[in-house]
Amino acid sequence: MSANIKPVTIENVRELLELSFAQPVLFYFYSERSPACLNLGPVLQRIAQNYPDALTLAVVDCDQEQQLAAHFGVRSVPTVLFIKEGQPVDGFAGEEPEQAILQRLSVFLPKPEDQLLQQAMPLLEQQNWTEAYPLLKQANELAVDRVDILLQLALVQVELGQLEAAEKALATILMADQDALYQSVKARLELAQQAADSPEVKALEQALVTDPDNKELQQQLAVQYHQVQRSAEALALLFEILKQDLNFGEAKKLYLDILATLPKGEPLASSYRRKLYSLLY
Repeated sequence: MSANIKPVTIENVRELLELSFAQPVLFYFYSERSPACLNLGPVLQRIAQNYPDALTLAVVDCDQEQQLAAHFGVRSVPTVLFIKEGQPVDGFAGEEPEQAILQRLSVFLPKPEDQLLQQAMPLLEQQNWTEAYPLLKQANELAVDRVDILLQLALVQVELGQLEAAEKALATILMADQDALYQSVKARLELAQQAADSPEVKALEQALVTDPDNKELQQQLAVQYHQVQRSAEALALLFEILKQDLNFGEAKKLYLDILATLPKGEPLASSYRRKLYSLLY
């Protein structure tokens, strides 16, 4: 049984009512003798398991806890009461489909994008940009109008070297929403853009202008691109090398190393993996 599914007795009911000030608590009044309860119970348990940190299912066996059921005014089973801040705010008697229950709960539960943002925040504090990225990307796709999520995503994009994507994201933010976090991300972006054009990069780019077919120069420039987090350009150069010679120098190893550093869910990684497979197979 999940930690957020708790049997209720007269001894611990006050504790669960107090918990309802922090998160919604579903009081489920049931009897083993009721066929409807046998159907509804697994549905409620599944819902609770999907929201382990945001919802508690408090299970009351009415055959054992008749006094408790009477105290809540339960007249039939199954009965479900939504308790928030110590008071019933919704509920139903009898069976209801899972989607109907979820619809009722949607008013009280955090939205999926909020859950993703909550999961990402500790990773941001640890500067674990790679693992934070897919969470924030998914949250942004679910709520494209949420500026707070977009700014956190732009921050991660800057740190991962996705400077063009970060710049596009910041360009969509209206003046009224350009708060301290916006200014911080914008400053980081400008510094990263300056660093991306290092003297080493500029020198190798200039050398390639005069000797564009030099694979050794291409490989060296790919390394420099990767060091300043210009992964797309590094992969493009290495792919051009591999198209001509799969075994040239460290090109294949560098290519695979860069792919390994890209965050989960990054389209660039999927695209360049497919390109490599097309060469190999």
